[in-house]
Amino acid sequence: MPELPEVETIRRQLAPRLTGRRVSAAWAFPHPKFDEALLTIGATVNGVGRRGKYLIAPLDDGRELIMHLGMTGAMGFVDEPLDGRDLAPADPFVRARFRFDDDATLELHDVRRFGRVAVVEAGHYDRLPTLAALGPEPLSDDFTPEHLWRALARSRRAVKTQLLSQRVVAGVGNIYADEALWRAQVSPMSHRVGLERATVLRNTVRDVLVESLDHGGTRLRNYRTVEGDTGAHQLHLDCYGRAGLPCTRCGTELRHRDLDGRGTTWCPSCQAR
Repeated sequence: MPELPEVETIRRQLAPRLTGRRVSAAWAFPHPKFDEALLTIGATVNGVGRRGKYLIAPLDDGRELIMHLGMTGAMGFVDEPLDGRDLAPADPFVRARFRFDDDATLELHDVRRFGRVAVVEAGHYDRLPTLAALGPEPLSDDFTPEHLWRALARSRRAVKTQLLSQRVVAGVGNIYADEALWRAQVSPMSHRVGLERATVLRNTVRDVLVESLDHGGTRLRNYRTVEGDTGAHQLHLDCYGRAGLPCTRCGTELRHRDLDGRGTTWCPSCQAR
């Protein structure tokens, strides 16, 4: 699933292309998760923001266009000219299309249909409970060591499971949870983290996200940027996806297991409980 660095990379590429553009036509895959794309017709995009893994585009009529890429979503512009108002795609995996007043056409491609398009009154996220309940942005001043320490202490669930919940911190998924925990030398199976280790973990979460942003994200099976790139951070991973290989810090073989339904890689020496 695209995580914060991938979604933020997409946001940065979309913003200059969409801001100030009016939606002149739209098409939606016939499903409740996507059909609200049609509600944007006639509205002008005032910008493109992000909250966690959600793209949020404020519209000029007081509403917001919300887009989530799910597990396999990608966004890009259609290069070939489209005749008239017929936006129906030949590609069966396109879920939404937006044509703008400069004739650019943006499409959401999503093989597994775990993505989402919604149009809501600005700030009203009752229909999107995950978005409504998001924790602080990891690069914001609100994501303090004290916040992380207290948030983790509220539950007896494993630390990694809590990081993935999006309630403790927004935008962190499997890749960057494994990387941050490895750097902080915190076991993903731990159930208690003191303030000192929470401070280190807070800093490593920030570090791995910033580094991935600098590399355009991590290449996933379906991830690509708006410009068609795939990111390069996979060349810099120390833990995620390296089970069976030696730890780059101590040489111990990295292990893999399912933890609350999510594949998890860790070093049994560096990250001992």
